[in-house]
Amino acid sequence: MKKQGKPFAFRGKYLFLTVLILYGVLFLVNSETTLSALQKSSTVLLKILPIIALVILFTGLLNYFLQPKQVANHLGRESGAMGWLWALASGVISHGPMYAWYPLLEDLRSHGMRDGLIVVFFTARAIKIPLLPMMIDYFGWGFTLVLSCYILIGALVQGWLLELLERK
Repeated sequence: MKKQGKPFAFRGKYLFLTVLILYGVLFLVNSETTLSALQKSSTVLLKILPIIALVILFTGLLNYFLQPKQVANHLGRESGAMGWLWALASGVISHGPMYAWYPLLEDLRSHGMRDGLIVVFFTARAIKIPLLPMMIDYFGWGFTLVLSCYILIGALVQGWLLELLERK
C-alpha cells in the first residue's frame, strides 16, 4: 500500500534538517560525545556508500532494461514455481546490509513483484554463502545442509503465509 502525500525526497529534507538541529543541540550539551557519535556515523556512511551506489545503479539498470511485463512474468502473480525459485536464489546470493535492498525491491514491487516473493528473498538471505565453509567446519556437512534446507523451506512457508493473509 503506497503512502499518500508528499514524496519521500520532500519529507527527507525535514528529516535531515531535524538530525542537523539535534546534533547541534547535543553538541552544546556534550561536545565530546557528539563529535564521537558524528565520527562513527560518518564511518558507517562511508562503509555503506558503495552499497547504496550499487543499489542505485542496479535500480537504474532495471528501470532501463526491464519492462514491467518482464517483471510480472518472472516475479508477478503468474510467475508460478519459477518466481519462488528466483526469489530463493536471489536471496541466497545477495550480499550487503538488508536495508540497502529496500529501494531495489520497492522498485520491483512497483513493477509487479509479489509481496510473498519479497518475504522469501529476505528470509533466504539468512544463508550466507561466504560463511558456509566456516559453518561446515564448525558444525559439519549434515547440520549445515539440514539447517540451510530448513531456512529455504521456512522462507517459502513465510511467503505463502503472507500471500494467504493478503487474500483475506
